[in-house]
Amino acid sequence: MQPETMMHRRNLLQSFSGLAGIALLDLLNAGKVVANPKAKAKRAIQISLVGGLSHLDSFDYKPELTKMHGKTLKMDHAPDIFFGQIGRLRQSDFAFQQHGNSGLWLSNLFPNIAKHADKLTVIRSMFSETANHTPGLFLLNSGFGFNGYPSLGSWLSYGMGAITDELPTYVVLPDGRGDPTGGASNWTSGFLPSVHQGVAFQSGNQPVQDLHPRQAVPASQELAAKELLGKLNQQYGASHPMEDPLLSRIASYQLAAKMQLAIPKVADLSQEDEKTKQAYGIHNKATQDCGIRCLLARRLLEKGTRYIQIYSGGPIGGSPRTSWDAHENVKTNHQAEAERIDQPIAALLHDLHNRGLLEDTLVLFTTEFGRTPFAQSAANVVGTGRDHNRYGFSCWMAGAGLKPGIAYGTTDNVGWKAAENPVSWHDFHATVLHLLGLDHEKLTFYHNGIQRRLTNVHGELVKGILG
Repeated sequence: MQPETMMHRRNLLQSFSGLAGIALLDLLNAGKVVANPKAKAKRAIQISLVGGLSHLDSFDYKPELTKMHGKTLKMDHAPDIFFGQIGRLRQSDFAFQQHGNSGLWLSNLFPNIAKHADKLTVIRSMFSETANHTPGLFLLNSGFGFNGYPSLGSWLSYGMGAITDELPTYVVLPDGRGDPTGGASNWTSGFLPSVHQGVAFQSGNQPVQDLHPRQAVPASQELAAKELLGKLNQQYGASHPMEDPLLSRIASYQLAAKMQLAIPKVADLSQEDEKTKQAYGIHNKATQDCGIRCLLARRLLEKGTRYIQIYSGGPIGGSPRTSWDAHENVKTNHQAEAERIDQPIAALLHDLHNRGLLEDTLVLFTTEFGRTPFAQSAANVVGTGRDHNRYGFSCWMAGAGLKPGIAYGTTDNVGWKAAENPVSWHDFHATVLHLLGLDHEKLTFYHNGIQRRLTNVHGELVKGILG
């Protein structure tokens, strides 16, 4: 057996020092744009609803749609929808009312989140470039409708750096029912150094796979391995330049060694009191999965993770569906999905506020597109489901640097298309970067002859939501 196969990889970086260490630091900080220290937001949580949340049944109140229920929507061209079935207009399946001192109109789909209406900044005029799930999620995450471009979390890791060297800067918490469509491509670092990719945590006692050796290694053997590895690395480093792939892997192994100690502690929810667990719904079958992930997210933020993505919804399809893709029946689908996340997300907002974390944390609540105001059915029928709607939908933000308790932008009178102050994903990303102290036009990375950026050649700040 070759000596290198006997060594544990997590010890690799500990043997690098001197010029090699300097080279590593230079690589990881190359091109870094220093975030504006005056920016209020220092970290962020993104809650991503997979499948397409119906804005008409959640955050975009349309009384005119109720009046026109059962009528036909007149269109001058064929719309870009997924199944192409254009039924009669369908009113919301959920009742709307005003909430909080702000009087924000919200439906009873999310009764617990609605209690935090005065913290929410709702954007009702989002639009996307696609009505297909996978490119829709890629657009939401990276600003491009196809694979291979760095996600928002990776850009933030690259642009802002780590708060701690014991935990990943960018953590992903997938739905317990499975990864979203597109899988790990949604949190890729693309052409950025691989140290900036999202680290997916799994459920169970081992959140990160292969974090610990399968069998215990005696201390004397581990020390001997380190010494031998150090000599081999010195010999190799003297004759080979320090290149990006090797240095990125070295950094990953160094992080893995520290994670072995830090992750078990941060993932140990037994340290939380019973009241907190009850608030997040950890003991309830419906809310347990999301509750655990929301509580873990709060603990990760406290310990220094910069950016966390929590997914609501797994693979597209199935019966019943495990996402918000309500083609068959909006009421049945959305009630089931909302029951899983409403209490945990409300508890997260409450917890962040009470601990003073919401003052410098940005909370994002997104979905790849909305759903049509007309039913997905035959032309003379008011069906129970809705198709994909890329022309107009809603997302919300909360926390640092925002105007709370407002709704920005509008869709038309039935919620079909963004009408006033339309917001693209490039605009959304530019605004998120701004709130975290980064200029979207200056946060670039040279790749394949082009100075790449998250917003491509687009993006305008959504100034109307800035505090």
